[in-house]
Amino acid sequence: MSNLTKGLILVGVIIAIGAGLVVWKKKVGGHSTESFNQISREEVEMLLADVSKQNPAILKRLNEDPELKKQQLESLRQLLAFASQAKADGLTAEPNNKQELENIKAEITAVNYDREMNKDKGPMPPFGFITEDMINQYWGEDNSPAAPTGGFAGLMEKLGLGTPAESRTHAAEFEDFLNTKVALLKAGNPEMANREISEEEKTQAKEVFAKIRIYKKEYDTKAAAGEVPKELVDRISLQVKLQQAQFLARIYSETLTDKMKVTDEDIDKYIAEHPELSPTEKRNKAMEILNRAKSGEDFAVLANEFSEDPGNKGPEAGAGKGGLYADVPKGRMVAPFETAALALEPGQISAELVETDFGFHIIKLERKLGKKDAAAKDETYDVRHILISTNFKDPEKPNAPEMPVKEYVRTKLEADKEKELVDKIVAANNVQVPTDFTVPQVTDEQMKQMQQMQQMQPPPGSEPGEPGEPGKPGKDGKEVKPAPPAPKKPEVKK
Repeated sequence: MSNLTKGLILVGVIIAIGAGLVVWKKKVGGHSTESFNQISREEVEMLLADVSKQNPAILKRLNEDPELKKQQLESLRQLLAFASQAKADGLTAEPNNKQELENIKAEITAVNYDREMNKDKGPMPPFGFITEDMINQYWGEDNSPAAPTGGFAGLMEKLGLGTPAESRTHAAEFEDFLNTKVALLKAGNPEMANREISEEEKTQAKEVFAKIRIYKKEYDTKAAAGEVPKELVDRISLQVKLQQAQFLARIYSETLTDKMKVTDEDIDKYIAEHPELSPTEKRNKAMEILNRAKSGEDFAVLANEFSEDPGNKGPEAGAGKGGLYADVPKGRMVAPFETAALALEPGQISAELVETDFGFHIIKLERKLGKKDAAAKDETYDVRHILISTNFKDPEKPNAPEMPVKEYVRTKLEADKEKELVDKIVAANNVQVPTDFTVPQVTDEQMKQMQQMQQMQPPPGSEPGEPGEPGKPGKDGKEVKPAPPAPKKPEVKK
């Protein structure tokens, strides 16, 4: 569901605050889930309080724009509704999902506990106060007399039949952690499908896992004894809820792909039911021009007068190129255009209009496919054409460019299906989101401090390990995958 949380800036900020989840610093980045069917006024105000510390500009926008506030609440409602539906449909019981939900809770708890406990000890990277001795002691617990390495529990674990959560070894827990992270990474990135995890990466992951679990256990022990401030407990609970909700909403939205599809038949039916989209008038205009060209009128003059092809514009204002495309390599133009053009002899005009998604084309071949001269590397052809565009401008988006009618209809139908589906899911889950909360006022001093902090920050990628660097934790705590190469811009096809 591509637009599910597209504008949910509040959740994005709170997750950035909550965490920088140090899941895996290199290339790989008792279970419980929160209740997702409501978020309280106190939780929203806690969210806003944290936002005010990190990005007061967002609060300024919310105070100044009631519509933005309304949109944020609706996006939050949709997020929680999708998470609730995922839980209702049993997605939380699937092994990898179940493990990742547990990972999320442990990671957020550990990071927040680390930050709170060590906030007055000076700058240090996440988990920087956990020593090597503490890590060795953690793994050494598997070899202690109380560890579940022998007896019935050990036998069950060796047979792969599982053991109660409280009696499992740290090594077994790490394998579950590792296997889930790798499985999710490969599922989300097809390029990683055959990727094998190196021993170095596994060692790094093992160290991070131990640090998370050390602080998670310490937090749980102190929280049970009432030694953790309630504010921290509540903040962790909220961040766990939102992070788990985002994970569940994403995997649930992936199950809806088929329901979102729009067929060619759907598009044709919609166009037939909306005469304003019909190309009949454009076809009649194009046919009139074709007949004039076939009767002997100068093709280049007709192209300059009637063609709606942006590529026909010449270098001088008001000038045209007579519809000429010179040295066109085979394969550049859309198939119907090229097939019709190459079926002609030089100087011949296609007897019929050629229709593509761009509109109606009147085509005249000037030079057949072949090498223009001995020095040419590729075979090309010269062609003139007149385009009568069938592009359509969305009346609801006056600033958007025109687009082919079928593309417009497909986009509209997909958006309509998405809205209908989202509304249905939100209604079915009856998510409660408060509207009577207070948005903190932002002072000029807060804005000034934020601007100063932004100016002091180095540009992304300028320091090793900086959040946002590929292969290292991003602001939301998830591994930042290297951006794929930008797709080549396709040739403009007419």
